[in-house]
Amino acid sequence: MKCQPLKFKGTEGVVGLTRWIEKMESVFNISGCAIENQVKFVTCTLLDAALTWWNGKIRTLGPEAYVMTWEVLKKKMTDKYCPQGKIKKLEIELWNLKVKGNDVPAYTERFQELTLICTKFVANETEKVDKYISGLPDNIYGSIKSARPKTLDETIELANDLMDQKLRTYAKGIRMGDLCLNALSAIFTTMAHAPRGATSATK
Repeated sequence: MKCQPLKFKGTEGVVGLTRWIEKMESVFNISGCAIENQVKFVTCTLLDAALTWWNGKIRTLGPEAYVMTWEVLKKKMTDKYCPQGKIKKLEIELWNLKVKGNDVPAYTERFQELTLICTKFVANETEKVDKYISGLPDNIYGSIKSARPKTLDETIELANDLMDQKLRTYAKGIRMGDLCLNALSAIFTTMAHAPRGATSATK
């Protein structure tokens, strides 16, 4: 199996860094990369500003730069590219995040991005589930709350299923309404074109 490590330039922002870290750790697990080689492997994926930053570390630390663990490097990069001011703004966004219209998939995608970063805000699975449910629209909120899902994946699947059902029911109602309107329109059209004598004869 080929592993395709994600490159990091240092300009991708907080979400970009978080995705890069996730990808690197996934590659470690798939490839069985030895702990002592992880930093060497990871730093080969750095480009542009991020590579310049790392080269500065090498000049400062010398060979010791490659002795540091992945956890230490990850913290240094988080401190560099995830300043507390930005994280605070993302925490506020997560706090206020709601489904717009009926677009549950877009809400889910942004929610998952933010929870990767705001780990103190949603520290465990239960808190993630509760926060996710709190941002759902009224037409499915009660049903999902009463179902008491245990995991975020279960909650997301349930939210998508319920919203799909609601939208199908809504679309069906619109089609039925259109059929009724068309039928009434046909009746009125027929009556309008009927001879006056025929109309009065029926009375």
